[in-house]
Amino acid sequence: MNQQLPYAHDIFPHIRIVMGMVIGLGVTRLLSGLARIVQHPGQYRLYPVHLAWVVSVLLMLVHFWWWEFGLFQIETWTFGKYLFIIFYAVTLFLLCALLFPDSMLDYTSYEDFFYSRRAWFFGLLAATYLLDVVDTLLKGPEHFARFGVEYLFRTPVFVAFCVVAILVRDRRFHIAFVAAALIYQISFILRLFDTIV
Repeated sequence: MNQQLPYAHDIFPHIRIVMGMVIGLGVTRLLSGLARIVQHPGQYRLYPVHLAWVVSVLLMLVHFWWWEFGLFQIETWTFGKYLFIIFYAVTLFLLCALLFPDSMLDYTSYEDFFYSRRAWFFGLLAATYLLDVVDTLLKGPEHFARFGVEYLFRTPVFVAFCVVAILVRDRRFHIAFVAAALIYQISFILRLFDTIV
């Protein structure tokens, strides 16, 4: 019996399903955490920086699902490429888990929780910026070149800010960082990813 090999365009939807399951878990985690705040608003004191990172990561997940459509350009899929994409999605899920833990019993507020786990959170956030570079390269040199010098400048700057955020607890820095990250993230999406092609 002659077995026909699948084409790249047949493989990509299969990979998107697995990737979507992981991203869906992350979105569920964030939305459940926000719903818990609405259900029990006085249970733990809220912290605007924490909530702003929740919005930023939620936007990152939605954007990830949108930009990963560019993977359809890959003509030859390997297990290594597949594993990388899943690892990237898992990293994003872990960011969500670090914003809303299973239990807040060990913490007095979301601010207390956020700063106690900031090394993990910003370490993973820095990793996502670096993983994005590999992801962009996977989609081909033309795709990478589309972002120009800005992309090469943006990545090390945000990684450096993440390192500072791990080391510094100063509230003013964290407010400025999350505000700048959100503004830039929205600008980046509208300028470079408004359409899917």
